[in-house]
Amino acid sequence: MELSEESKGILLLAARDSIQSIFSEKKPPIIDYTYYPDLLKEGYGVFVTIIINNQLRGCIGYITSNMPLFDTVCDSAVQAASNDPRFYPISEEELPYLNIEISILSPLMDITNYDQIKIGLHGLVLEDDYYRAILLPQVAVENNYDVDQFLTALCEKAGIEPYAWRTDNLNIKVFTASIFSELGSRRRTYERY
Repeated sequence: MELSEESKGILLLAARDSIQSIFSEKKPPIIDYTYYPDLLKEGYGVFVTIIINNQLRGCIGYITSNMPLFDTVCDSAVQAASNDPRFYPISEEELPYLNIEISILSPLMDITNYDQIKIGLHGLVLEDDYYRAILLPQVAVENNYDVDQFLTALCEKAGIEPYAWRTDNLNIKVFTASIFSELGSRRRTYERY
């Protein structure tokens, strides 16, 4: 999804305001869609990533959403700040140090073989009866993964045998993402997404 720089800026501000609303009586942001109809579009997956001191501090989102894009970003921001089970909730003291990154996902695409996965372009989704996991496109780049390592990390995140992708018929799909952040282009470091 292509967004104007102004719309990206509005989404980043809305994500920050949504997180700040956790600590105050201020209501989460609202928007007049008359001026920003692209933020009203539905069906897009969104992930909001929170980084503090170049370390992952929270990342939650939706693979698809039936809410308007603006609302999906606001909700994902609150969830990333307060409900990522890998981290304790963001504290009010941490607010000035947050860097927010938003990933807007394309629709999921089927692949017929793993050679179709392009590092730096594709994210991965594993959806089977009992297992589910997602890795955003930037995870492979920032961890210097090749395709095999990316697939292995996806299986590990889903809680299945790391090399199950080699032997089992897993339901793996790819997607692309429009990724933008408060700091623009930057690198993050972390062990696992």
